[in-house]
Amino acid sequence: MAMFSSVLIANRGEIARRIIRTLTALGIRSVAVYSDADAGAPHVREADDAVRIGPAPAADSYLRVEAIIAAARESGAEAVHPGYGFLSESVALAEACAAAGLAFIGPGIEALQIMGDKARSRAHVSERGVPVVPGFDAAGLSDAEIGVRANEIGYPLLVKPSAGGGGKGMEIVRNADGLAAALSSARRVAAASFGDDALVLERLIGRPRHLEVQVFGDTHGTVVAIGERECTLQRRHQKVIEEAPAPGITDALRERLWSEAVRVAASVDYVGAGTVEFLIDADAADEVFFIEMNTRLQVEHPVTEAVTGLDLVELQLRVAAGEPLPAVPRATGHAIEARVYAESPERGFLPSTGHVLRFAAPVGVRVDAAIETASEITGFYDPMIAKVIALDDDRTAALARLDEALAQTVVLGVETNIAFLRALCDDPRVIDADLDTGLIETLLPFAAPPPSDAMLDAARRALQVETEPGRPSLTPQSTSRGWNAGAVWAALPGWRLSGSDAAARRIAFLTDDGDVVFAPAHSANEPAPSRSLSDERTHSRSSSERSESTRVPVQAACAPDASVWISEAGRTARLRPLTRRQIMDHRLAAQHPEVLATHPEVRAPMPGSVVAVHVAEGARVAQGAVIASIEAMKMEHPVLAPHDGTVHLLVAQGDQVRRDQPVARVEAEESHD
Repeated sequence: MAMFSSVLIANRGEIARRIIRTLTALGIRSVAVYSDADAGAPHVREADDAVRIGPAPAADSYLRVEAIIAAARESGAEAVHPGYGFLSESVALAEACAAAGLAFIGPGIEALQIMGDKARSRAHVSERGVPVVPGFDAAGLSDAEIGVRANEIGYPLLVKPSAGGGGKGMEIVRNADGLAAALSSARRVAAASFGDDALVLERLIGRPRHLEVQVFGDTHGTVVAIGERECTLQRRHQKVIEEAPAPGITDALRERLWSEAVRVAASVDYVGAGTVEFLIDADAADEVFFIEMNTRLQVEHPVTEAVTGLDLVELQLRVAAGEPLPAVPRATGHAIEARVYAESPERGFLPSTGHVLRFAAPVGVRVDAAIETASEITGFYDPMIAKVIALDDDRTAALARLDEALAQTVVLGVETNIAFLRALCDDPRVIDADLDTGLIETLLPFAAPPPSDAMLDAARRALQVETEPGRPSLTPQSTSRGWNAGAVWAALPGWRLSGSDAAARRIAFLTDDGDVVFAPAHSANEPAPSRSLSDERTHSRSSSERSESTRVPVQAACAPDASVWISEAGRTARLRPLTRRQIMDHRLAAQHPEVLATHPEVRAPMPGSVVAVHVAEGARVAQGAVIASIEAMKMEHPVLAPHDGTVHLLVAQGDQVRRDQPVARVEAEESHD
């Protein structure tokens, strides 16, 4: 069969851009699809052609099989590459492609049917002697029946959607009291993300390590393993850092993982790229448990590409076109990937949305990014915005190179987890490869250090540039607060755009933590203090082991809401300039915290959709009771009552809310506004 001349990519973001790069290198025409929210996205511009498939919600665009098929027909594509996530493991899409005469760049329908469903795949491999984690399929069972089976298996348990992957919808249940809430939440997320709310429950292993094997099959009956990956560093079952090869495992264990993975894939005549995932106990690595097979390319595939030199997307295309698999090269070196998310670790990893004021990728490493400067990050899709992949001769060098690259990565305009990723790279257990899936939880809550003097000075200078005479200021219409940057700047204590003491005055800012900070005072002719990465934090490795190339100047940019975003060595902060009156208000609030503690308003912790309201209007609730659940970027977050009282709802299920928007009022008997 000849290679395809035109391929439609049924996905978005960094994976769409990644596939486009390979298609371009092979001279194959690329066709992108996009929702209304992605009309200006980089993958749309970089493709040879692009087709709109619907409004912003994924359920109305990227998850619509008929829209994908219609786009393929309209564009004249010969094949559909599903990427990962969305419809990548959809039997319906594979069947629709076959009916439309389109090649589906993925496995056969039977493999999708068996391995794309966690419950069915468990039963399938168990029948063939592959060990599985103790558990059961909850499909068709009532909550009461699930409770009985759960008691038989024993707690703690992991509740996870039967369809889909990526850790979405997974819930840990420590005891019977938490089972009902976990089932409800997992079903909602599963239905929204995968269109199927069926669940599987499994025993939770003590100190699990999550290892996966990259497998490939062709249409000539060959199935091979192309190395394993360590995916243990994860939070809420969402992978954060991955590496290849897995560190510290014996050759015998590696051989067993590879052979079991090939056996699993061969049992369904697997064709294309897939990943067989296993758990081992960090304290007893002689046991291997199959957990699932992902019938698609994985987010973390770049680390396998880095150590083998293969282009796995090209290999997918060639296998789908009927070519036999080539010889698998021997892996050399060590590669580590970090996922950059638009989220705030300091606020419990809440998603962050907004416009990217500036994006600068590090040099000397591979970066797969979904964004660029001026991109908009919405709450409709997954919060991963980039991947940074470092390759070096050994694990120690690769980890140091990754840390260095993260320090050079600049994202202004939204909060990210970059500072947290650097903290992970510097953790002694990570350095020593003493890993388990609960490691990240031991680092929480995460608190970034306050803005440095260099960051504060950069913020002051950015505001000064923004308000120079003759420079257009931010208009009230472009701000969310109804005032412009010029007005704020003029209102700051003692500030004048002319005069010898203009720059000598201290400028006040408010951090997102609610702290008032002051930019350092400098004379008008004094240069701003420079601050290198070696000064930025105390590192467990000596300064001689840290490359001089990590020195990066502080970056700053003003936002339309008159706030200033600053970045230094991977650490990002948003600062809002304060007037003298606002400074006084915050000082008074700090002196009387009891007023805030009893304030009746309950606010949304992030922008998103109200997916559930758990109490009725006028109900009496206790402090900490869940009032509503807000979903953004495929994650749910509860809104809790601040104190005992009576609830007055301000939103309904299905409403879209802004960050800090009042969701409800909880009136105590004696409340204070």
